[in-house]
Amino acid sequence: MRRLLHYMSAYKKESILGPLFKMLEASFELFVPLVVADMVDVGIRRGDASYVLKMGGLLVLLALIGLACSLTAQYFAAKAACGSGEALRRDLFAHIGGLSYREIDTVGASTLITRMTSDINQVQNGVNMTLRLLLRSPFVVFGAMVMAFTVDASAAMVFVVTIPLLCLVVFGIMLVSMPLYKKVQRQLDRVLLTTRENLMGVRVIRAFNRQESEREAFEEENGSLVKMQVFVGRISALLNPVTYVIINLAIVAVIWVGARQVDAGILTQGKVIALVNYMSQILVELIKMANLIILISKAAACMNRVDGVFAITSSVKEPAGAAAAGKAGMPGLSGDLEEARTGRGRENGAAAPAVEFRDVEAAYAGSGNPALSGISFQAKRGETIGIIGGTGSGKTTLVNLIPRFYDAAKGQVLVNGRDVREYSLEELRGLMGVVPQRAVLFKGSLRENMKWGRQDASDEEIWEALGTAQARDFVEDKKQGLDLSIEQEGRNLSGGQRQRLTIARALVRQPEILIMDDSASALDFATDARLRRAIKEDTQDMTVFLVSQRASTIKNADKILVLDDGALAGMGTHKELLKTCQVYREICLSQFSKEEVERDEQ
Repeated sequence: MRRLLHYMSAYKKESILGPLFKMLEASFELFVPLVVADMVDVGIRRGDASYVLKMGGLLVLLALIGLACSLTAQYFAAKAACGSGEALRRDLFAHIGGLSYREIDTVGASTLITRMTSDINQVQNGVNMTLRLLLRSPFVVFGAMVMAFTVDASAAMVFVVTIPLLCLVVFGIMLVSMPLYKKVQRQLDRVLLTTRENLMGVRVIRAFNRQESEREAFEEENGSLVKMQVFVGRISALLNPVTYVIINLAIVAVIWVGARQVDAGILTQGKVIALVNYMSQILVELIKMANLIILISKAAACMNRVDGVFAITSSVKEPAGAAAAGKAGMPGLSGDLEEARTGRGRENGAAAPAVEFRDVEAAYAGSGNPALSGISFQAKRGETIGIIGGTGSGKTTLVNLIPRFYDAAKGQVLVNGRDVREYSLEELRGLMGVVPQRAVLFKGSLRENMKWGRQDASDEEIWEALGTAQARDFVEDKKQGLDLSIEQEGRNLSGGQRQRLTIARALVRQPEILIMDDSASALDFATDARLRRAIKEDTQDMTVFLVSQRASTIKNADKILVLDDGALAGMGTHKELLKTCQVYREICLSQFSKEEVERDEQ
């Protein structure tokens, strides 16, 4: 909650004025029963219509003043709640954006989205209602009791007994139901998880004809939710009847005591009506207070969950002073590269390789065994490096270490002769174009998607990148040019089209290092071959990393890395590996005919 108070400190004036105006509204509300009492005791008793109209006008005036105070209070409360919620959401978004893949993998994208949306909305709603009601409700309850004593002390003793009894019932039911509501929320999460899995896996469910079993599983989870909701609903349903029984008994007691006082000439009928009105006000405010406490409890729990995300720190740290240096060098990002080419990082008289791994080991959070171990190789500038291996061999992990999506647990990863930990993330990733396994496009025009690669890219440069990526033909066929509309995640495109556009987006950046992580898997062999040939011809001295399951995709690479269970099983050209690496030979035999493999060996 300390973090929330920090965000609300920017709205000190609103946080003070909101409750003050709400209490001012409550003050006018407390005068209403007294005005009604005077209307009955003077106007109605004497038959003075003008007095009744005058008091009626006063009631209207009190209502208008109360409305103005209420609207003012709600304006300030909403401004403070929405403003602090907006700042909290913005900072949380920035914080999540700064987390490495390791933390995002550990927490889960769905959890982070929940924290960003529903949890912060709940916090925002809690702040709003707290500013409006936290002081108002107790003020009205105790104010009504005090006003009752000003009317008649003996009749007000009913209030002294009723208020603690009402508090006991209201907050007792609340304390019992709140833990049950948490269980309901957990069960609701399970229903949502089941629903999400069914929607995401609908093709698999239909392919295996599992609709009926999945429907039964959903009905079971949903039925448990209904039972829990009904149970807690029955307990919560006791609130209104029990409180109304107590309040009505209290009203009967007030009327009985008041009647005796009226009969004795000590009390007037109007004052009895005022006492009844004060009793009704107390009931309403106590129920509001109970609901407010439940809301505050939910908001506090949500804020704790949001705090938990803020408490997560990225395992990928920026070096001291590197961020400023990186931004200063961002326009061309060429100073360090030129130094790497011409002098800095020279070893034994030769220019430093574009990428170098030195005995690198990498592991995922919570994993017992390393995903990579003992990886050492060099990639010279302009070389194409093919990476192949079985599923889970560590191919993606290896290329993710280059832009520091993850950090190596041991060893060093160097780019242009510098350890990647010495670069600012902006500077390092500015050198690279990454095409991930999953082709992700964003809603908008094709031009907007391509400019993710480089904001100042011209249309000619974009068309050139589309041509290299073998995407120009199908874009031209759609006859919308660079204004082609892209739906969310590129749903209006085929898998192969999405992959080619993501490759083009990376090429628009004109990076020094291009990483293609199995990003042509949806392409046919002919298109894949044309793509590799075009990249080789059009990228000049760009260092290219090709991750693929296809041996045909990487067979012409300058150097091929063969991974097996996180270790480097072989390294060399296609021809060399066929002779020296059994793992690579087995992969090739599974994809080519034996005659082709034997011919390549020669």
